[in-house]
Amino acid sequence: MHPNPAQIALAVQHPWTELIVRGVKTLEIRSTSARVRGPIYIYASRKLSDLPDAAFAAKRFGIDVADLPTGIIVGEAELTESRPARPADATAACISPHLLVNRFAWRFERSNRFAEPLPVRFLPYGIWFYPFRRK
Repeated sequence: MHPNPAQIALAVQHPWTELIVRGVKTLEIRSTSARVRGPIYIYASRKLSDLPDAAFAAKRFGIDVADLPTGIIVGEAELTESRPARPADATAACISPHLLVNRFAWRFERSNRFAEPLPVRFLPYGIWFYPFRRK
């Protein structure tokens, strides 16, 4: 696969990254709205999520977080929507409803894992970054 230098990447912590590329987690919950739409790379952050909900989700879906690659692009998804989160979003976000208060839900569709992860050329400088070109 040839990387697309114009495509932006989103840095996500495990196990959320794994759940996104599996197509299980279709909503990413963030503190701000996203203006980006379209295909994005999913970058597995080096830091793992320390939320209790993350450990619960990993166990529920049989994910051994210690075995997952970090610091690399593991797949892509299409970001189709950003809107205020609702209590009904908890299942699609794989988190407890109380974590949705005053947050935004970013909808992912057509998520997929790459057969071979892509090493990045440029390291993240925030949650959004261009992994194959300078900003």
